[in-house]
Amino acid sequence: MASGRKSRGGASGGVRLRPAPKGRDVDAQAHAEVTALLRDEPRRRDLLIEHLHKLQDHFGHLTAQHITALAFEMRLTPAEVFEVASFYHHFDIVKEGDSPPAPLTIRVCESISCLLFGGEQLLHDLQQRLGHVRVIPAPCVGRCDRAPVAVVGRNPVDHATVQSVEENVLAERTEPEPTAYTDYHAYRASGGYQLLKDCVTGKRTVDELMAVTEASGLRGLGGAGFPSNRKWRFVRAEPGPRLAVLNADEGEPGTFKDRVLLDSDPHRVIEGLLIASWVVEAAEVFIYVRDEYAGARAILQRELAALSAHPPCTIPPIHLRRGAGAYICGEETSLIESVEGKRGEPRLR
Repeated sequence: MASGRKSRGGASGGVRLRPAPKGRDVDAQAHAEVTALLRDEPRRRDLLIEHLHKLQDHFGHLTAQHITALAFEMRLTPAEVFEVASFYHHFDIVKEGDSPPAPLTIRVCESISCLLFGGEQLLHDLQQRLGHVRVIPAPCVGRCDRAPVAVVGRNPVDHATVQSVEENVLAERTEPEPTAYTDYHAYRASGGYQLLKDCVTGKRTVDELMAVTEASGLRGLGGAGFPSNRKWRFVRAEPGPRLAVLNADEGEPGTFKDRVLLDSDPHRVIEGLLIASWVVEAAEVFIYVRDEYAGARAILQRELAALSAHPPCTIPPIHLRRGAGAYICGEETSLIESVEGKRGEPRLR
């Protein structure tokens, strides 16, 4: 066996490793880099996409060696990891012998709103002007009210021009600017989470919440307009354990309500989610945010930490999950597959 490579049954230097799935040998350096990034985080299958993001964010791409090392750590085959990574557009897989992409990627939105405001010409001009970075077209990034939009790294440039995009590139502004929003302390000071607390402590009943929701006419906006109270009753009637998922993977052109709410008033969304979770007796809660909403994801990370540190009452565990650039994950069964660390493909019903 070549020096520096870890085998499935042992390692160089006489250090024995746990058995790994069948497949190619694990490169020792790649394995060390993967374990350094993952640290003591669980190696569960449902965290595969989260761990792939760590590698993509750190190295700017995914190599075959890192995919194999990650598979080793997660007790999966390299093929299982590769088939997931290759499904999502925001993972850049570099095969052996190929060159990695440029360190910086600019995505120019090609949705109808951005095209109407000159997005196609912007894409062409940026490709001609910025030869040292990768400039590629992208599906709707959820900022149709600010077209045309170019995303420099993870930093969206609204009403983008060649000049404004180039200024962000030269200044290395690749992360989104913080937006003004109602944080946890301000939300609590204005009476936030009181309704949730009343529900959990028994001051409100499930039947009461159902009646209020029915009278309000609250319904889903995913297409069918299904009444929320009726959906809650169906879920409550199913055997446990039950889970609740917030779907913030809106990819339809012209649809960006989730981003506006999460960018400005995240706890109103979270409280509503937790109230719904209480009604259906969900044991755990998942928030799935599309990768294009890096600013909203950063806000949620901060505010969920604040909520967990000083909860208003007993709340279920909340897991924040990050999409990876797949339009289909807006469909509920595809989203569930992605939450479970799989390819975001619709399930048969």
